[in-house]
Amino acid sequence: PVFYKQKRITKDGKEFYMYKFRTMVVGADKELNQIRDKNEADGLLFKIKKDPRITRVGRIIRRSSIDEIPQIINVLKGELSLIGPRPPLPEEVKKYKKWHGKRLNVKQGITGLWQVTGRSELGFEEGIKLDLYYIQNWSIGMDIKILLKTIPAVLSRRGAY
Repeated sequence: PVFYKQKRITKDGKEFYMYKFRTMVVGADKELNQIRDKNEADGLLFKIKKDPRITRVGRIIRRSSIDEIPQIINVLKGELSLIGPRPPLPEEVKKYKKWHGKRLNVKQGITGLWQVTGRSELGFEEGIKLDLYYIQNWSIGMDIKILLKTIPAVLSRRGAY
C-alpha cells in the first residue's frame, strides 16, 4: 500500500486517522516492541535515526518530509489545521502529565513552532513548551512566520529522520 493511516489525537482528545505516504515495511507497528530499547528520543517520543523498519525509498521520502503531504486530506476534512501542535499518538496522551494535555486545547496541525524550531533535535518537554507558547501567543502573524519557516526547515532536512 502507498498510504498509511495512523490513529492520532486532536483538539479536545478527539481521535482521527492521520494519513501519510507509507515509509516503513508493512507490519512495522508490530515490530516496535522489538526495537523499543534503541529509542534515541527522550520523554514519550520514539525516534531512531536508522530505524530498520524504514524502507530505502521511505528514508528519502521522510528526509524531504514528502510523507506528510497526504495530511492535506486531513486538513480538508477539518481534522487538522495547517499550523498547530503535531497530533500525538493515543499511547502518548495516556502518559501525559496534566500540563502536557493543554496542547490538545487547539486543533493539531501539519507544521508548528516545535517543527520549525528543531523538530527531532529538541527534547519532548522542550517541544511541549513550544507548543504551549504557540497556543498562548497565537496570532495570524505567528502562523504566517511558522508557515514561511517551514519551507527552509523542510529543505534543510534538519531534525528529519
